[in-house]
Amino acid sequence: MSQEVEIEFKNLLTNQEYNQLSEELFSQAETIEQTNYYFETASFDLKANRSALRIRKKNGTYTLTLKEPHPDGLLETHDLLTEAEFLSWTSGKPTEVPNVTRQLKQMSIDVSTLNYLGNMTTFRKEMPYQDTLIVLDKSIYLNTEDAELELEAPSRKYGEKVFKNLLANYQITVREAPAKIARFFNQKQKTSL
Repeated sequence: MSQEVEIEFKNLLTNQEYNQLSEELFSQAETIEQTNYYFETASFDLKANRSALRIRKKNGTYTLTLKEPHPDGLLETHDLLTEAEFLSWTSGKPTEVPNVTRQLKQMSIDVSTLNYLGNMTTFRKEMPYQDTLIVLDKSIYLNTEDAELELEAPSRKYGEKVFKNLLANYQITVREAPAKIARFFNQKQKTSL
């Protein structure tokens, strides 16, 4: 599917909370390594459109994903890339692809103006939970590390209820969890000062 609406809830975790969830809830889940490669224009046109663009390398595949605001969550538009296309994108020569390029043109963003800014590697555990998917992530980027819990749900109302109960059950403090790309950019800004 080249487009989907993602309804998710996130909470940043302390190391202690991460370890507790890893041992008690995700003990049977396998760890999957994935790396996100982030892109933006010099004038931050994606950010101005409240959007984000990344390539995710996972299990030997490369998926280019554009995330845009949507009334129910985020609209994600995907294109699969070959390794050669991935290498072109990360070496400063992004190539046009059908789905993402179409969406970028609607924002008046030319693919050739995109710059590769860096990457984040995430060690992810996933499992089904009360008709949702819960995800435990530990991410490493720009000499920092953080952890978060995510829940993907079929509807906003149901997902919010399950997520609040999950946090309460494990006595996890509610914390804002900006998107991974936002955390990456915040850290990049700090390190370039």
